[in-house]
Amino acid sequence: MAAGEETNPTRRPRAPTITIDTNTDLNAVDNAAPRRSLGSTTDPSTSPTTLTVDMPQPSQASTSSKPELLAANSSGSKDSRTQSPHNVSSSGDKSEKGGHDEHDKIMNDPDALKPDAGREADFQVENNPFAFNPGQLTKMFNPKSLAAYYAMGGLKGIEKGLCSNRDTGLSIDEKHIDKTITFEEATSKSSKLANEGVDTPQTPVARRNTDGTSHGDESFSDRKRVFKDNRIPEKKGKSFLQLLWITYNDKVLILLSIAAVVSLAIGIYETVSPEGQGVEWIEGVAIIVAIVIVVFVGSLNDWQKERQFAKLNKKKSDRLVKVIRSGKTIELSVFDILSGDVVHLEPGDLLPVDGILIQGFDVKCDESQATGESDIIRKMAGDDVFNAIENGENLKRADPFIQSGAHVMEGVGTFMVTSTGIYSSYGKTLMALNDDPEITPLQSKLNIIAEYIAKLGGGAGLLLFIVLFIMFLVRLPHNQGSPLTKGMEFLDIFIVVVTIIVVAVPEGLPLAVTLALAFATTRMVKDNNLVRHLKACEVMGNATTICSDKTGTLTQNKMQVVAGTVGTSHRFGSAPNPESGEETNDAGSSDLSAAEFTKVLSSEVKELLLKSISLNSTAFEGEVEGVMTFIGSKTDTAMLVFAKDHLGMGPVSEERSNATILQLVPFDSGRKCMGIFVQLPDGRARLYVKGASEILLGQCTEILRDPSRDLTTTALTPENDETIKGLINNYASRSLRTISIVYRDFEQWPPKNLRRAEGNRNEIVFEDAFKQMTFIGMVGIQDPLREGVPEAVRDCQRAGVVVRMVTGDNKLTAQAIAKECGILKPEGLVMEGPEFRNLSRLQQEDIIPNLQVLARSSPEDKRILVRRLKDMGQTVAVTGDGTNDAPALKLADVGFSMGIAGTEVAKEASAIILMDDNFKSIVKALKWGRAVNDAVKRFLQFQLTVNVTAVVLTFVTAVSNPNSEESSVLTAVQLLW
Repeated sequence: MAAGEETNPTRRPRAPTITIDTNTDLNAVDNAAPRRSLGSTTDPSTSPTTLTVDMPQPSQASTSSKPELLAANSSGSKDSRTQSPHNVSSSGDKSEKGGHDEHDKIMNDPDALKPDAGREADFQVENNPFAFNPGQLTKMFNPKSLAAYYAMGGLKGIEKGLCSNRDTGLSIDEKHIDKTITFEEATSKSSKLANEGVDTPQTPVARRNTDGTSHGDESFSDRKRVFKDNRIPEKKGKSFLQLLWITYNDKVLILLSIAAVVSLAIGIYETVSPEGQGVEWIEGVAIIVAIVIVVFVGSLNDWQKERQFAKLNKKKSDRLVKVIRSGKTIELSVFDILSGDVVHLEPGDLLPVDGILIQGFDVKCDESQATGESDIIRKMAGDDVFNAIENGENLKRADPFIQSGAHVMEGVGTFMVTSTGIYSSYGKTLMALNDDPEITPLQSKLNIIAEYIAKLGGGAGLLLFIVLFIMFLVRLPHNQGSPLTKGMEFLDIFIVVVTIIVVAVPEGLPLAVTLALAFATTRMVKDNNLVRHLKACEVMGNATTICSDKTGTLTQNKMQVVAGTVGTSHRFGSAPNPESGEETNDAGSSDLSAAEFTKVLSSEVKELLLKSISLNSTAFEGEVEGVMTFIGSKTDTAMLVFAKDHLGMGPVSEERSNATILQLVPFDSGRKCMGIFVQLPDGRARLYVKGASEILLGQCTEILRDPSRDLTTTALTPENDETIKGLINNYASRSLRTISIVYRDFEQWPPKNLRRAEGNRNEIVFEDAFKQMTFIGMVGIQDPLREGVPEAVRDCQRAGVVVRMVTGDNKLTAQAIAKECGILKPEGLVMEGPEFRNLSRLQQEDIIPNLQVLARSSPEDKRILVRRLKDMGQTVAVTGDGTNDAPALKLADVGFSMGIAGTEVAKEASAIILMDDNFKSIVKALKWGRAVNDAVKRFLQFQLTVNVTAVVLTFVTAVSNPNSEESSVLTAVQLLW
């Protein structure tokens, strides 16, 4: 401890105005700067991506490593990764004054923990022994808010406020919280309260049962009462009786029911009358049977589809995660995770809860399914983010937030759980999907028809009643019949009138619609469309616009090497000209496939490419959902897949174990490359480097002379340089991610005349070796289109349906993909989500007809676009596969989710599931929907023609009957049949 204390006076070179007492507790030192009031930022781009250095988190009893961590985090790691083009915070580009303003806003914004509209209940907890309520903790993720994080005292404040301990986790003996921790105590800078409220076990505790069962009914009772556990209340499926009632609540069916009751009543009266034939009751019963069939068929279809959906989406949601409790790592069910738990992070984990990173090494998360962010996001430890805020450092990549629904791609670490269950980001999205569906277009049209029929039938019946009643009154003085006979004549008039009203109702229409939909949905399953809601089929037939997600819907969501060059003359994957459809090739060489391209290369060049790709990579082989694949950054995995498919690479672990690695150079976005030094069999050393093409090309002095023959090199001429730069620009125009591969050989290791790395005489300074490189080649990486997408888009456009791309990706990539699949036309408009969001409603409605691509869009932007389209009278279909697509899927007239790659939330929000994840299946759904509409139209024409004819004939003959009886040529039985 003495050593740590001696270093304390110099541990904050960035904050000279803060005087640090070396005798104070570390917690007080870390929180030395005074904080005035609670602050927040509502801008989601404030903390989009982060940088993490190798930082084993120090415990509260160890401070000696802290200065080095701070220094490394403040300077050397500033540009450790390429920033997502659509998630860049402006803070990094501001002047010094602007940077101070941003920090002041974070530290002093009074709205940091202010409840959002409609979420006030989350902030109200009775007898809360903790410093924070669930609503305050969720403010950090709504959206990611550094200000809310700072307002709660950072990780130390959250740790104290949740009565937890970052090293030992929760105590398995906890039942009730005896001492209430106030907000001020948790966020206080005083060292006296540094560990107050945090119970650290003094003796080892027996390993807890790992089956997820509780330690008794009272275990963590206060914690569960305030913050709940990690269970999402299951959405109670509708019973068959409920579905029957919902199906019956249709205006046509209600009108038909009234007619059936009246018809049955009159039929029974006529049956029991002396003149009755005993069959008059059949008409009313027949109508009732038709209603029952309609209701049962529709409800049974929806019930079966719900069960089929549940079976399709069934997966083992209960899994075990590693949690620290009472200082020991145990396995715990995800359902039993609580706020304050300390959870381990490992590659491949699906994050079940929200939290703050405590410590970690190179932790990177894929939040594309949770937020739509397509880039891998690097996480920074919570304490370092808090220090960066207080010290006025760059917050461009300050992201300590572990978000539920995301995947851990790389790195290991631990994080403290803040929000679980219904309060987590994932849980709130699930809970928001419980809205009742809106009325469908066909329902709306049929309801209008029902109203017209009711009015016209009622009007015709009233007019006939008036005419016949007047005729009855006129003939009444000359009528010599008995009072009973006169009463029967009046009742006959009433029966004719009611019969006209009943006949006007097309009683066969609901049954025809239901049977057509049931038949279509059954056939659509064969076309890979699982219709969860029966009426979604007919809605799709009315669709006028489709708003499609890009990643995973139009594209495969698998980064692949789609183009490449070795030297300057050997290449594959030239871009097709969108106007003519012809292949373009700047260098004049014939375009080849990847397989044909690699066959042309010499064995030495293929071996060079193979070693460069397999060794100079951080990705590894692993099993995902029972399939062996590569796990790591999308760039690394794409290149490894290329090497495996076309260069004959075996297991990557074997390739690496067979090589003698001398020195690793991790990726750093300051130099925008990564490298590896490898021992060659002849004793020489070779440096493989891959990275940004422009930077690597600038360090090259040689190039392969003829890759089809051998490894002979020649000087890199200005002509070669221009050719390669032209290819780089060509790839960029196609929105390909370009990665160059270069190498250099050394006669011995360590090489002479190169500086040695500090602390290791067997390693050299990379910058000294990264010169006079030999250019091997370059690849273009892209998430390619799904097969058949361009043709499907053209089919939709020919059918009069406008296809729009709505994606969270950056503008250039979205524009390139939209052109490639035919969505973007020359007159089309490309706009970014924030720009669209900030327009007035009238401005949005003005540009929507020409808007074909909406890039950098948040879930809220998608929802706004769908709402505006519906307000403009459009019938909107939305496709998506991620959790972030769920609000738009739910709001749309019909939502399509992906059956394979789609998340559980997206499927729950959708009406139709594409079981093959293929956009072209939407065209088949469109065809079936229009077929149903055409069938309904034809049946309606037939039914109304018959009914109108019958009504007119009944009216005319009843009025013009020369006999004294006011009866029509058609009897009630004949009319109803």
